[in-house]
Amino acid sequence: MNQRLTFSTALLLTIPPLLWAGNAVTGRMMAGLVPPITLNFLRWTLAFVLLLPLAYGVLRARSPFWPLLVRRYALLGLLGVGCYNALQYMALKTSTPMNVTLVGSSIPVFMLALGALFFGQRITRRQLVGAALSIVGVLLVLSHGHLERLAQVSFVPGDIYMLFATAARAGTAGCCRSRRIRRRSAPTGPPS
Repeated sequence: MNQRLTFSTALLLTIPPLLWAGNAVTGRMMAGLVPPITLNFLRWTLAFVLLLPLAYGVLRARSPFWPLLVRRYALLGLLGVGCYNALQYMALKTSTPMNVTLVGSSIPVFMLALGALFFGQRITRRQLVGAALSIVGVLLVLSHGHLERLAQVSFVPGDIYMLFATAARAGTAGCCRSRRIRRRSAPTGPPS
């Protein structure tokens, strides 16, 4: 297997962060116009309509995936899609897109903590280093490279909403990694 990072792969890896940042900016622009829960509902309704033709084979009544999807993905959708985005849009009513994105970047730390506490996952040294680098990066951005500025950082209610959102997103990742959930929802074959 080739593990080299090619230019096209690096380019593709920039798309998710750009979309996430764009989502935060759009959420902030819409904060005074559309209630957060309504914005979340409209966003995911549009995604559902656009993706439905692609998912038709899996969602058919006789698909072996259907009973498994309902149980597993209802929980994952509630945490990862419903809670995360609704809380993010609520956070954007009082916080800036920069703060929301920075707090959201703590998801790896939450994932490690929740995985260890609730799913019995071992934390490796490499994961700890990655989490530490994530925190250091956030602190450097917050302080503009001057660590004494961290004493001046103030939090608004939106930042607390965003902490809950990151915990919900980390819970989703933990559920995906949970052996119990994976075993119960493992499909027996391809959709017919």
